[in-house]
Amino acid sequence: MTELAEQSRATNLPQVDAILRRGQVRTLEDFAALISPAASERVEQLAGHSQRLTQRFFGKAVRLFAPMYLSNECVNVCKYCGFSRHNDIPRITIPVTKVVEQAERLARQGFRSLLLVAGEHPKWVSNGYVADCIRQTLPIMPAISIELGPLETVEYAPLVDAGAEALLVYQETYYQPTYEELHTAGPKKYFAWRMDTPERGYEAGFRRLGIGALLGLHDWRYEALAVAAHAQFLLRKCWKAQVSVSLPRMRPATGGWQPNPSYGMNDRELVQTICALRMLLPHVGITISTREPPSLRDGIVPLGVTLMSAGASTEPGGYDHFDENQWKPTREQPGEQFHIADERSPSAIAAMIRSHGYEAVWKDFDQALVTAPSPALAPA
Repeated sequence: MTELAEQSRATNLPQVDAILRRGQVRTLEDFAALISPAASERVEQLAGHSQRLTQRFFGKAVRLFAPMYLSNECVNVCKYCGFSRHNDIPRITIPVTKVVEQAERLARQGFRSLLLVAGEHPKWVSNGYVADCIRQTLPIMPAISIELGPLETVEYAPLVDAGAEALLVYQETYYQPTYEELHTAGPKKYFAWRMDTPERGYEAGFRRLGIGALLGLHDWRYEALAVAAHAQFLLRKCWKAQVSVSLPRMRPATGGWQPNPSYGMNDRELVQTICALRMLLPHVGITISTREPPSLRDGIVPLGVTLMSAGASTEPGGYDHFDENQWKPTREQPGEQFHIADERSPSAIAAMIRSHGYEAVWKDFDQALVTAPSPALAPA
């Protein structure tokens, strides 16, 4: 990927124009050209191609979901993460009854798609606990995704059988030397173990797989190329699953870690990269989270994204401290993973999406449609 990233920086405008005239991105080399500095002069044309492809394969719709943090207990040391075990924050794991209460609060805001998130801690975030959270919230939230520490296939299978339909795992950085420098203790320090997680999840029966990189840890062009290549691999290897990608940017968090400024990606470059991803991966979902500012999220709706979080709290139990009328936190959230950038309510986000002529989709999957047991538990 380093060579492709260098090739991207060396791309000239005639090369970019040739790809745009063709209207197709056939290779990673084409994708590298479209995220080049030269291609920044053609973002409007790139966005036009991306918009047409997105409408062709996804319609004029954006799926909304809410993250719910179950626990910020974590055994890992990750230099950039608010949940890192060396950070002095209130450690919280919410009981299943509280998970259900928070799901009900989110349902009153309109949500029917829920992402359950937790730090990596075998004592507090056990398989049985997470499976119980899924089972108890499924009548309220028919579409449940999980974002946890990587597990074995046989450990994922009970979560699928409990009702989870999607597995999200972010590699954080695909550049292994940087990965090893930033993850110094705990199971997360094993690069390959994390990289192979989507395949283990697929074997367990997840019908959706989400991957991504956290931009700001290494050169963003390298990361974008690696995410694109990983998505291409999963489309071939895990061909029955729906694949989605995300490129969230670093946000301030407890611990005060600061990324190398040279790794920063501005708003225009993020839009450029999302549109280039759409041209390379026309059938893949693209997620944009509340890490991004309102102005960017508003502008990107018609251009390529298909999934969007809204009204988020990144603290376990955080929705207990939201005013349900305004959907604003009523106190500071000292146990949060990071500070969000878009604090608008779910209803405001839905209204914004509709103002673009798009539909805000609260639910596009129901567990009642799935009757077969997890393949990892099916008899041989």
